[in-house]
Amino acid sequence: MSRSPLFALSCLITLLILTFSSFCESADDPNAADVKAPEAARRVFMPEADAATFFKRRSRRSVRYYEQLAEQRVFRINAERRRETNEEKRNEYENYAEEDRTEQGERSREKQEQYREYNYDGQYPRFHWFH
Repeated sequence: MSRSPLFALSCLITLLILTFSSFCESADDPNAADVKAPEAARRVFMPEADAATFFKRRSRRSVRYYEQLAEQRVFRINAERRRETNEEKRNEYENYAEEDRTEQGERSREKQEQYREYNYDGQYPRFHWFH
């Protein structure tokens, strides 16, 4: 036989044995089942006083949890500040670079115009200069 049917058969036999053995034990003494039930219930369930405060005690978070939340909040605030500072620096640099480029372009354009004016020999019309 393969393993699956063999395993299923052994589980079925074990279940039958356990069922009939508990049935036979309770058949010997009919009051035994009634006596065992409250004791088992007492072992499984906690006393009423503890049960009332169980969720109250469990609902409170530990101090460590709130400390972690505070640390995360501080970290997020610092990261946001860092991001804003970097963005401001980047914007300032971009503005500076753009102004510098435009000034350089104006200076070079003026120099070219002065050079053309100074070296103009009159042969070529001026509209060819600016294209």
